[in-house]
Amino acid sequence: MPVNPPIMQAIIQDGYGKPELVLRPGEIEVPSIGAGDVLIRVRATSVNTPDWATVAGVPYILRPGVGLRRPRRPVRGSDVAGVVEAVGRQVTGLAPGDEVFGTTRARAGAFAQYAVAPATQLASKPAELTFTDAAASVMSGLTALVAMRDVAQVSAGTRVLINGASGGVGTMAVQIAKALGAEVTGVCGSRNIELVRSLGADHLIDYTKEDFTQSGRRFDVILDNVLNHPPKAVVRVLAPNGTFLPNSIGNTGGLFAGLPRMARAVLMRLGSTNVRLVTPAMNRENLAALGRLLESGEVRVVIAQTYPLGQAARAVTHMLEHHASGKIAITV
Repeated sequence: MPVNPPIMQAIIQDGYGKPELVLRPGEIEVPSIGAGDVLIRVRATSVNTPDWATVAGVPYILRPGVGLRRPRRPVRGSDVAGVVEAVGRQVTGLAPGDEVFGTTRARAGAFAQYAVAPATQLASKPAELTFTDAAASVMSGLTALVAMRDVAQVSAGTRVLINGASGGVGTMAVQIAKALGAEVTGVCGSRNIELVRSLGADHLIDYTKEDFTQSGRRFDVILDNVLNHPPKAVVRVLAPNGTFLPNSIGNTGGLFAGLPRMARAVLMRLGSTNVRLVTPAMNRENLAALGRLLESGEVRVVIAQTYPLGQAARAVTHMLEHHASGKIAITV
């Protein structure tokens, strides 16, 4: 007789729009694994810009790639931390019972009891790190790590400005830049000044009182997570041979404002401005490096709020409001 496939609880997206209208708890089949995949019993996940953008279905030009009327993959979430349930036949170095963190990108989403990820996109979770902190560190932490360490090649004495220093990527970037020896200026709102100061920022700019593009100061590296100023204004405060990093992954200012400025920033690469894009490699080596920073205490995860899986719609709404300080996590 045929055996019924195992069923799990998940948050299912039925269409595009307000999270509370298109995200619902439901039951679906536990995803199957391929030869190089790992099945994870999810303990925690978090919300990222691609999640809320896909839920809202904006910008519309992206819909053909994910599904015209509803996303072809009904479960959101890519950051994941949990316990290995099963491994594919080609997987080495991981076994059932191992605690891992990483990303499910290109596989089944993580707003569910179980998720599938390529083994190459997972690493052992540091024993002292909670599942919630581990899950919330992945996309933001890897983006910040690659931006500071690899793309900008920050080192001792580098003058770094981080616009949107209190967001998910921003809070990680402040700490990673400091760990690399940089002199860090954080731009954030009044209510987050003390938070960003506690993360190690040497200088603070309150955007409600001061426009950093008019400050007269110069910076070797500018990581712009908000894209709330014209790119030409931002690069005017770059030092000679400085690097401008417009970041759409950590965009806390909204896609409708951010994407046109992102496009203009990219066009500036045709001239003499050093504009570099950040595309984090979601691999075991980078995850392990991030894990070591978290384990050492040099970097900590800032979590604005944690929601249970059944309130995932509220978690996505929280991020859509663009006022979260740090990450929004979901426990399963």
